[in-house]
Amino acid sequence: MEKIRISKVDDVTLSQRGVRVEGTLHLTSHHLIFNYKQPAPADQPEAKSRTQELWLTYPMIAYCTYRPVPPASHQAPSIRLRCRDFKFVAFHFVSDTKARDVYDSIKSLTCRLGRIEKLYAFSYRPQPPEKDVNGWTLYDAKREFERLGVTADGANCGWRLSTVNASYEYCPTYPALLGIPTSISDNVLNYAGRYRSRARIPVLTYLHPVNNCSISRSSQPLVGVRQNRSVQDEKLVSAIFSTSKPSDPTSSVPSISSTPNHESTTPNESTTDLPSMAAESFVDTEALEDEAIARVSHDSGGGRRIYGAQQNNLIVDARPTVNAYANLAVGMGSENMDNYKFATKAFLGIDNIHVMRDSLNKVVDALKDGDITSFPPNRDQLTKSGWLKHITNLLDGAGLIARQVGIHHSHVLIHCSDGWDRTSQLSALSQLCLDPYYRTLDGFITLVEKDWLSFGHMFRHRSGFLSSEKWFEIENERIGGIRSVSNGTEGGGGVGGGNAFENALLKAKGFFNKDNDSKESLGDSDGEMQPFDSPPGSVRRSGAKGAKSSTPGDDKTVTKVKETSPVFHQFLDATYQLLYQHPTRFEFNERFLRRLLYHLYSCQYGTFLYDSEKQRVDAKISERTRSVWDYFLPRRQMFLNDKYDPEIDDNVKGKERLLFPRIGEIRWWAEVFGRTDKEMNGPVPGIGVEVDFHHEAPKPVLKGLETSEGVVDLDPTPSYDQHHQQTEQVPQIEEREQTPHVEETKEVPRIEETEPVEEESDPLGAVPLSQIQQREHESSPGRAGMFNTSKLSNGLSQSASGLVAGLSSLDIDEDGSASHKRGRSPARLREEMEVEME
Repeated sequence: MEKIRISKVDDVTLSQRGVRVEGTLHLTSHHLIFNYKQPAPADQPEAKSRTQELWLTYPMIAYCTYRPVPPASHQAPSIRLRCRDFKFVAFHFVSDTKARDVYDSIKSLTCRLGRIEKLYAFSYRPQPPEKDVNGWTLYDAKREFERLGVTADGANCGWRLSTVNASYEYCPTYPALLGIPTSISDNVLNYAGRYRSRARIPVLTYLHPVNNCSISRSSQPLVGVRQNRSVQDEKLVSAIFSTSKPSDPTSSVPSISSTPNHESTTPNESTTDLPSMAAESFVDTEALEDEAIARVSHDSGGGRRIYGAQQNNLIVDARPTVNAYANLAVGMGSENMDNYKFATKAFLGIDNIHVMRDSLNKVVDALKDGDITSFPPNRDQLTKSGWLKHITNLLDGAGLIARQVGIHHSHVLIHCSDGWDRTSQLSALSQLCLDPYYRTLDGFITLVEKDWLSFGHMFRHRSGFLSSEKWFEIENERIGGIRSVSNGTEGGGGVGGGNAFENALLKAKGFFNKDNDSKESLGDSDGEMQPFDSPPGSVRRSGAKGAKSSTPGDDKTVTKVKETSPVFHQFLDATYQLLYQHPTRFEFNERFLRRLLYHLYSCQYGTFLYDSEKQRVDAKISERTRSVWDYFLPRRQMFLNDKYDPEIDDNVKGKERLLFPRIGEIRWWAEVFGRTDKEMNGPVPGIGVEVDFHHEAPKPVLKGLETSEGVVDLDPTPSYDQHHQQTEQVPQIEEREQTPHVEETKEVPRIEETEPVEEESDPLGAVPLSQIQQREHESSPGRAGMFNTSKLSNGLSQSASGLVAGLSSLDIDEDGSASHKRGRSPARLREEMEVEME
């Protein structure tokens, strides 16, 4: 109670959507409560008024502004609140002193708690019927794997359950139980983990019950500019793509039509139970994506290298191509397809967390006067936010993955940077399209528990439960002057023409950081840029004396604002789009999604308070707090969809097992923003993303394809953000005052393999660039749109459409290392960058 300077204030006026009521404001340890009397209806003046209460938990406050007034002014001081459920309210006070005390109390109770354990969830004690429910037992990983057909011994399905991470020492951000191909031993996993960021190796998340094709997920590989490789990682991915190998290697497998007509896809005898999808189920962009993947896979192979489904098994890199390639400069990157000849890689061009945060902020700007006026939001600002474009991209990507698995009988491996943001979105949404179970209430809960909670989405970092003083403002204390931008810098350290490495890095940073002042964007690691990831079980070395570890999960006293992002909100929004387009296919209703988003931020339950399964186990969260599912299960009837039809019949249109998003019909989820459908979507029903794109057809999310033979650039035109928001060119090197700090690319340590490794004597050694260049392939004649990439290390500018052209001037020594003629040494750069990251 020492944080509460005043606990009760009378004669306070609440303003919301232009309506003003007078009442009493109470401040408790966890809630702000406003009591008021509901005015009698105008047509019933004699009716008895009813007492109403407005409750707000402090973590729901997204922004707070205190507006004091001069003593001689006749205006009332006020506090304006913007809540995370997009409620906008203002409290007007008679006394400026009391208003200031309320503001200081709210600020202390919101962003000065210091520890997660002080949030409401740790003191919440429910009443019946919640008291009699235990939502913590609802999800069981082993039971869900068994539902998918995977058992501990791996009998009959090609997959087994590994306990290599049972103590969370192998990968602290992964679940304890991992789905692994039966042909892969835990010893191979120990080596493979050294090649993936944070040891988040490719593991199973979904197995199709009919064709045995899989969706697996991981983080980015540690390739670097020296094109490091790991035979163990290649062996693991190859095994994943081979798990549906037919018993007779010469038996036929279904093939993808080279035409965009999906009716021509003919299943073989083993897949006759799969639905036949009519051509009208797809828009042109989807047909073009499928055709491009089929053509590239056919051109690059000439024959099946991996049995099991199709030869066009996909590695899906969710990032924009330029971001993925720029990560090479900090020791990470994307798969060198020379080493994964059995697959095709697809770049989806989904932007990172910083772009998404900025997009939602622009939506809020269009709604921000919701406390003082009942006017509809600014439609032009809504359009410029790009929010619907991002939702469209997510659904387009999820639809692509679902089609590859469910229709084209292929395996898909998904990753972004760290594999816990865009990867979770795409993985969960594609499973919603594929599996009717996840469209039930219990199944959706299982999906959230599996692909979001157990696979380590950083709910704590992304949601900012402990708030930040940056989200509190006193109007007349605003600091003027030039805004501090973290990619502009201190003086000194001029950029020389010979320092090609830093020059190229600056160009890359300047491109995808134009409207984003977060230096984390450079690494594009979905949160924190990590220059190099330590092997499983080891402690990451810091380059600065006394520097704290930046590993997610460390207890922080305040929120890192630039790590917050509406990632889970976007997933729920995309789920709403599927529910709206297929109203009979979901057991739950829109209210369930909206209430789940509310309780993400309410901090009333412990489910979302931590970043990983390990953190929840260590904090004994199931013993100290209640599960969020305790709220929904006793109130099940409130969240059921009365239009739901559970029947599955692949021969009846509208009842098929599979469903797909119609990306031309994406619309605003008006209810979650607290507005009417007419206000958000316009007077014409069914207005969708076309309006936000000025009546242009949605562009495919598929931006590029890569095989061992070359790259196809499918996005030569400027992006939406470039077209609508870019007002200046990519900054020139001379305009920068300081170069960014980068990590020296390290060679993966050589480790003696205890198991036979085919055609490789140095399983984890970094392959020198000179050797890689000797293995370049010549482009085959007549392959439209494909070109020789020289495996990216000979010049990244080709596949990045020239936006990182400076990387092509990087001096490479014979051993594959980068020369820094006028810049700082690699060791010095590493130290400086690690200090800056703190």
